Amino acid sequence: MRLVQLNQLDEESIKTVCSSFDNLPHTDHKDGKYRLRRYSRIELRTSHWNAGEQIEIIHLKESEFTQSAEYNQHQGGALRKFENLEDSTLSSLGFLEMCLAFKKENQLIDGVEVDVHQLRVVTLDELGGTAPVAPEGVHQDGYDCIAMVGIQRNNIEGGELKAYTSKNSKAILTYALKDGQMLFLSDKVMWHYATDIIAKDGLSQGYGDWFVLCANRL
Repeated sequence: MRLVQLNQLDEESIKTVCSSFDNLPHTDHKDGKYRLRRYSRIELRTSHWNAGEQIEIIHLKESEFTQSAEYNQHQGGALRKFENLEDSTLSSLGFLEMCLAFKKENQLIDGVEVDVHQLRVVTLDELGGTAPVAPEGVHQDGYDCIAMVGIQRNNIEGGELKAYTSKNSKAILTYALKDGQMLFLSDKVMWHYATDIIAKDGLSQGYGDWFVLCANRL
């Protein structure tokens, strides 16, 4: 896989996950008011049928997530608990397609475990109609490979992904993911960040929906 790669997923498939973001809960974490989230750990396997390659997802139902402070200076070292992704999300065409793409593009073997974050970032009046997408700043996540999937944007500007060759370098990529676009990064080599979102219409709340998939090679 390239250090940075952009794929387009099937837009009709992606629509099958859109409504699930309306069920994302707030949390009591530092970012819980503006970053609504579900988290699950899954295992991926592929099989081959007459119709082609298919993905099998085994839900490991992990709800506790922690990151080293080496990678996350915002909430690193803190044990965070989240509600799992809903079964209907895990079985949707859009989610299956992004998992198959993640496994194939990263050449991951059967049995690989993947951390999946389902995120909605919402603008807040108390933040002036804005919200930070990546409050930890320019960072790595501590995996071999990661991918970010754009699902939908509503009444927002910003939320642009930035990729860097080091923490203090200039961004080599600045891009706002469109619906169904999947950006792959080699997390061991690249650094990344996302700009704050800003409500276009200050009278209405804005939000952006994304999936983030992370894995280490077995």
